[in-house]
Amino acid sequence: MSKTPSFDKDRDYIGFATLPEQVHRKSVKRGFEFTLMVVGESGLGKSTLINSLFLGDLYKNRQMPNVEERIEKTTRVEKKTMDIEERGVRLRLTVVDTPGFGDAINCEDSWRVCTQYIDEQFRQYFTDESGLNRRNIQDNRVHCCLYFVPPWGHSLRQMDLDLIRRLHRKVNIVLVIGKADCLNKTEVRKLKERILQDLEDNHIQLYQFPECDSDEDEDFKQQDRELKASIPFAVVGSNTILEVAGKKVRGRQYPWGVVNVEDPEHSDFIKLRTFLISTHMQDLKDTTQDVHYENFRAQCISQISQHALRERGKLKRDSISSTNGFDAAISETDRLLLQKDEEIRRMQDMLTQMQEKLKQTHLMEMKKNDSVIDV
Repeated sequence: MSKTPSFDKDRDYIGFATLPEQVHRKSVKRGFEFTLMVVGESGLGKSTLINSLFLGDLYKNRQMPNVEERIEKTTRVEKKTMDIEERGVRLRLTVVDTPGFGDAINCEDSWRVCTQYIDEQFRQYFTDESGLNRRNIQDNRVHCCLYFVPPWGHSLRQMDLDLIRRLHRKVNIVLVIGKADCLNKTEVRKLKERILQDLEDNHIQLYQFPECDSDEDEDFKQQDRELKASIPFAVVGSNTILEVAGKKVRGRQYPWGVVNVEDPEHSDFIKLRTFLISTHMQDLKDTTQDVHYENFRAQCISQISQHALRERGKLKRDSISSTNGFDAAISETDRLLLQKDEEIRRMQDMLTQMQEKLKQTHLMEMKKNDSVIDV
């Protein structure tokens, strides 16, 4: 009796169920990239929050400008990159900071540097994508913009609205109320409501959370609802580790007590970190690729097409004008040739007439001679 091969036991198994594992292994081996832009005036805790989010120190050698330097200070762009590895997964994080934003006396054009940088990264990616070497394209596009709102205002300022209005169709904007420990719970709630109302009145759209799938568990749905309800995030950052009731926490020490930045009752820091890193980082990248970059790409292709049509029309007009000139030259030549032909015919007619006259004269003389001989 023949022995049955072992693969007969898995006769109904094809093997494509391992595709997610293949994609996972390839993605982990390649690593991930994420670019975060941080915008806001000085003193709102941007650097501290970034260090708290990613447990690093990106701003070791930063020097704060003095008053004289701030008078003529302009917004500039600073890029800082760090490689993070967690459980075998490598992330190359690029933080794009904008020191000088909102620090000068005249802040009318503070938004211009931010929009130019985002457009430049889109344009560079479009150029690389259209080139020959598309295998190793480096993605420097801005995937998320954290915009810091000061806690001491009543709502968004005109400077804030000018920037957000110009950026909301180019990048995923997430609003953050910096140093929220300056406010109590009621003040935080009212400030959030006024900010959301200002956004609605000015038709500004922030990053839109994707809807949860119906098959998601209830805990994930509840977490998603809490994240959506927390926008804009009121956060407190700290790089200091304190001991409270025998437990080490990351917080800020005040005369009246300690603010634990990881306590949801004190700050939305944990919610922001969960949203930005744990649950929606890939969706931020997908939205950048599928929405914002596609809009930029469509505009570029439209401009290229319009330029090509204009060039084609110009060439056609030049061709027509040159053809008309050639036709005119041909017509002039034909006219000259016809005139010459007419002159030749007239001369031939004159020669013919002269020959006839000479012939008649010769005949008449011969007749005279004949008559003389007869006499």
